[in-house]
Amino acid sequence: MAEKPWVAFYWCASCGGCEEAVVDLAEKILDVVNAVNIGFWPVALDFKKKDVEEKPDGFFVASFINGAVRTSEQEEMVRLLRRKSRLVFAFGSCSHLGGIPGLANLYSKEEIFKYVYMDSPSTENPEGTIPTPHSHDNGYELEIPEFYDRVLSLDQVIDVDYYVPGCAPPPDIVMAGIQALLEGKLPEKGAVLSPNKALCSTCPLNETKPEKFLIKDLKRPHEVEIDPEKCFLAQGIVCLGPATRTGCGERCIRANMPCRGCFGPLDNVFDQGLSMLSAMASILDYPPEEQKEFEQLLNACPDPAGTFYRFSLPKSILKGKLRRE
Repeated sequence: MAEKPWVAFYWCASCGGCEEAVVDLAEKILDVVNAVNIGFWPVALDFKKKDVEEKPDGFFVASFINGAVRTSEQEEMVRLLRRKSRLVFAFGSCSHLGGIPGLANLYSKEEIFKYVYMDSPSTENPEGTIPTPHSHDNGYELEIPEFYDRVLSLDQVIDVDYYVPGCAPPPDIVMAGIQALLEGKLPEKGAVLSPNKALCSTCPLNETKPEKFLIKDLKRPHEVEIDPEKCFLAQGIVCLGPATRTGCGERCIRANMPCRGCFGPLDNVFDQGLSMLSAMASILDYPPEEQKEFEQLLNACPDPAGTFYRFSLPKSILKGKLRRE
């Protein structure tokens, strides 16, 4: 009997939900364990970096890497796993697009450190100590990973073969990707492993959306009592369904919350946020000359970056706050 293939899992800058997504396979995880050997999964099993370094290049049939890349340690590990793996899967929104950690690109490293280590309400740091990659203490040299100026998606650092979208990826998408890998039925390189259709096409509220409609006011979900049987956009609530690929099982919609875009854009859409802004512009019922009313409408969306680029800022045209490199 041929030896089972080896796979690796690794966690970069993310919340840990993608690790939970693997556990959410429930009893199906036993099918995975029976089909593969797990050779690296430090969040769940006692593996060390040297366990990967000792393997020959291309040892792992695949590495599933979740999280964006923010530190030198994360970059070092993903480059190592790239070398040791025949295939690399960007697992989840943060790895795929930069994710919510990518919103930190709206601020400089200095601004982030100043708030976290000096200005936040819970911080007591009278000496104003800020972490540095290299320091000396009591005769010892200390090193910690370097904190980069920007958050990067995985494919901005290494070559990625496939993308498993979602925050977090739903169990059926995870299992389908693993089965396709084991059966040798993966699509062409670079594919996102979910349907290339807009969420609106599978949304259970799609039939309630008027063929043509205009809105005069934007509402945030906490400001209104949402009608669970009516299209969110038709209610004036921003929903990224028109600019987001389906495959998530419409989990947010079925929980009576609008889509926030975690599955990312469709193929050939370069900027998910711009795609949604274009969709919104087509339904706003304000001619340009009504400047005051239009400004009121924009003020109803106090965080446009967090609304339209919640998961995709590092992969957008903007990439983050403009500043000198």
